[in-house]
Amino acid sequence: MNIPHSFNRAEGAEEFGAAIRLGEKVRAEREAMRWGLVLVVFMRLLAGLWMAEGLVHWIDVLMSSRPLFDSMRPAMASAVIYFGVLDLVAAVGLWLATPWGGVLWLLAAVSQIFVAVALPQFFSTGSLVIVSNSILILIYFVLTWKAGHSSGQFKRAPARK
Repeated sequence: MNIPHSFNRAEGAEEFGAAIRLGEKVRAEREAMRWGLVLVVFMRLLAGLWMAEGLVHWIDVLMSSRPLFDSMRPAMASAVIYFGVLDLVAAVGLWLATPWGGVLWLLAAVSQIFVAVALPQFFSTGSLVIVSNSILILIYFVLTWKAGHSSGQFKRAPARK
């Protein structure tokens, strides 16, 4: 028996009958938009926090009564300038929700953890910096994973036969 072409399985349909399931595509798109929005809001909050941190480092540089490299050890003075630049650039990238902003923020957060361990006197609350940055990194990875998976960005390739 010949089945008319219009009754055959639709091209690109994942399974038979997928075309008559009303609302599933809309629900999936809404889920993807929700996780994407949560990620963007999280990135914007981080941008504000990192902007404030960068400005605090520049206040240390510009408002100091003595020149920075005269009043601090060279390693600590270099770290102030490093974080002053990196935090502000990462904040701009986070605010724009760009991939490079996330990468620079991860570099800044991991650098802060490293400096808190290597130079314990650099941050007044070194253990708090380590714990809070670790939690923020974990939240960022979870939100990125959820946003990517709900949008279908990370679908598995079909198995080869």
